[in-house]
Amino acid sequence: QVQLVESGGGLVQAGGSLILSCAASGRTFSGYAVGWFRQAPGKDRDFVGATSASGSYTFYTDSVKGRFTISRDNAKNTAYLQMNSLKPEDTAVYYCAAALRTTSVQFVRECDYWGQGTQVTVSS
Repeated sequence: QVQLVESGGGLVQAGGSLILSCAASGRTFSGYAVGWFRQAPGKDRDFVGATSASGSYTFYTDSVKGRFTISRDNAKNTAYLQMNSLKPEDTAVYYCAAALRTTSVQFVRECDYWGQGTQVTVSS
């Protein structure tokens, strides 16, 4: 089992920045790829980006490329989502998830573990 806990959400003005953290406990965190997803009210949970187990490879959905950066510190069992130049359309509950395969972590159904989510609200 891997337990994931997100933190760092909040209210920010458009153009501002936030850093979300995903703290892991349980089985070896460094063996899992980590994905970030978001879900706005009434919408599906969408993939935002992900990092491989080692952190050497990251990839993002087009709408956040150049604005969001994912990193991880395996010594601290934590992954991060740095969000810059935030827009009102970034408003959502943000979730981190873990999967054994990097190719799987971008798909909701293929993630093995999930955090509880943290709310990000961007005001215009």
